[in-house]
Amino acid sequence: MAEIAKVDPAKQRQKPTAEAPARTHGQYPRTRMRRNRQDDWNRRLVAENTLSVDDLIWPLFVHDRDEAVAVPSMPDVSRLSIAGVVEAAQQAAELGIPVVAVFPAIDPDLKNAEGDEATNPNNIVCQAVRAVASAVPEIGVMCDVALDPFTSHGHDGLIRNDYVVNDETVAVLCQQALIQAQAGCQIISPSDMMDGRIGAIRDCLDENGFEDVRIMAYSAKYASAFYGPFRDAVGSGKYLGKADKKTYQMNPANSDEAMREIALDIAEGADMVMVKPGMPYLDIVRRVKQEFGVPTFAYQVSGEYAMLSGAAERGWMDGERVMMESLLSFKRAGADGILTYFAAKAAKLLRGA
Repeated sequence: MAEIAKVDPAKQRQKPTAEAPARTHGQYPRTRMRRNRQDDWNRRLVAENTLSVDDLIWPLFVHDRDEAVAVPSMPDVSRLSIAGVVEAAQQAAELGIPVVAVFPAIDPDLKNAEGDEATNPNNIVCQAVRAVASAVPEIGVMCDVALDPFTSHGHDGLIRNDYVVNDETVAVLCQQALIQAQAGCQIISPSDMMDGRIGAIRDCLDENGFEDVRIMAYSAKYASAFYGPFRDAVGSGKYLGKADKKTYQMNPANSDEAMREIALDIAEGADMVMVKPGMPYLDIVRRVKQEFGVPTFAYQVSGEYAMLSGAAERGWMDGERVMMESLLSFKRAGADGILTYFAAKAAKLLRGA
């Protein structure tokens, strides 16, 4: 067996000779990129991006039962009672999470083709918002504006002649946004992707004395396959069936179109904008932040959460590490904040709890 040649480190540090000329500035060994990676303190010192609890929004599902019911396709996520939502909001406040987002799973008997329950001032969303606003006034509350949890067909808008109509839907969305604001919601988040809805909702809120209620627009919401577990959680998936939302949500192939959508929503009065889904669309997040410089958010959607959580449950990945790495990727892309079902878990790690 041949003897392995040994390298003398001292010879590697010898002064340059004619046979071994000096390296030019900026090249190895003068430049060693690993120097700043040697120690934890140094890695933290030169980190280009950081993730904090302040970056997190925690989505919560509420239903009208007294007990929590697990969402099978979303490990460790449940539909909560109103009391459960209040308890989660208190936990969020203790962890320093700034905002919780409330999503409804309503009784199927309350669903109809017009989504009438969406504009009921005493629907489950409004009840939950009032309860959180009363019990945990220091936390922000965000509500979706869209009809899909309330319709018997699972679409985000009204259907006329087999087509989701725009302007009639916007009129209903305005009323939905108004009752949410009246209940105490501080961030209205239209996720329906109807044209002109941001301006119409802004006008409706302003005309009714809610000029300080913010709008976080789902401005670049794609017709994605990553929403499946969410639709199970709110109970719209089985009603939508094999239908799709491609006539109003964006084509995953398009990037320039997203910039047009963002520009329109900003012009119509959006205070913040969102890209959804998140990780498959980090290029969109980067473009939005670079081109507009507005508060930009991303939604780490249910499918992303389910993939990472499911793989971690099976021992295929380190759950905590992939969770934190995935969240940091949003910050690196330029997001100011992230809607994520990991919010409470991540906050505990960030706070060392």
